[in-house]
Amino acid sequence: MEVVNKYVSLKHHVDGHPSESDFELATTPLQPAPGSGEVIVKNLFLSIDPYQLNRMKRYSSSHTAITAASKIEPGQRIDAYGVGKVVASGRAELEEGDVVAGLLGWEQYTVVRPGTVLMKVDAKDLPISYYASVLGPSGLTAFAGFYDVCKPKKGEKVFVSAASGSVGSLVGQYAKLSGCYVVGCAGSKQKVDLLKRKLGFDDAFNYKEEADLKSALRRYFPEGIDIYFDNVGAAMLEAAVANMNSFGRVAVCGAISEYTNAGKRAAPDLMDVIYKRITLRGFLALDYLHLHEQFSAATSDHLRHGRMISLEDVSVGIESVPTAFVGLFRGDNVGKKLVRVGELEGAEL
Repeated sequence: MEVVNKYVSLKHHVDGHPSESDFELATTPLQPAPGSGEVIVKNLFLSIDPYQLNRMKRYSSSHTAITAASKIEPGQRIDAYGVGKVVASGRAELEEGDVVAGLLGWEQYTVVRPGTVLMKVDAKDLPISYYASVLGPSGLTAFAGFYDVCKPKKGEKVFVSAASGSVGSLVGQYAKLSGCYVVGCAGSKQKVDLLKRKLGFDDAFNYKEEADLKSALRRYFPEGIDIYFDNVGAAMLEAAVANMNSFGRVAVCGAISEYTNAGKRAAPDLMDVIYKRITLRGFLALDYLHLHEQFSAATSDHLRHGRMISLEDVSVGIESVPTAFVGLFRGDNVGKKLVRVGELEGAEL
């Protein structure tokens, strides 16, 4: 089977804020080689993630740290997590029509090479999009980061930055389910209201309205912070550490405020870290694939019974990928940013 594939590629390396002009659309024919074990997947939903910007830079220390963060060169296909339908299969365990989740790409169709993991999706009672959002890497990141890195105890005080984003919105919900007191920050009144009224955060604030983040956190946490889930880095991390209690834990998940500005770097007070015995730990979802079954079962049950909700911000069409990606760095998205690339005939997406 041969298909004509439309895909998004990088025009040139991006240093600083990305723009739509950094990307271009191209087309190419795709056809699996006979006997190669390749699979062609028609992509349905693609996950749009800010970490990809580091891969697009001319240089980032992350390029050599792990294969998943390897450098993307101009003109190169951009891989990304997503959900799709098998349209041609060279694998015995996969049949045409199977819905799968795994590493796909910013494109309409992906040729998946042998050895690349594709998980079958059986979305009988949950939307297929969930497998690229709340039940995908963002969800596993939130689950593993909160439960394994932070090791919460009932009654502890939790601060979540970028709390209306794909990971933060889930961390806050896990924290409430664990009996913690939770405060989040976001970049608009609408997002703050959403955190308190829809996601159940105990409180929330707009960080853009705070001239002094350290003082702001003292107001919201007069008894100190036990757990900080960091998606932002820079000044927010510094302020959180200054307000941490002894033996506090910081899950360093992301540093989106630093991705577009090389001059912004977190400089937490190391005296606080030492004398309060604070743990700061970086981690990746890939470190926790062994927890995937536990995460998926627990989170699916929460979703089915209304104990958690999935926030999804969905754009439509492969042409919308550049704008969707750039919007992450303007704070446009609420929840998980997805692009719906294709339709699954005869089923609800």
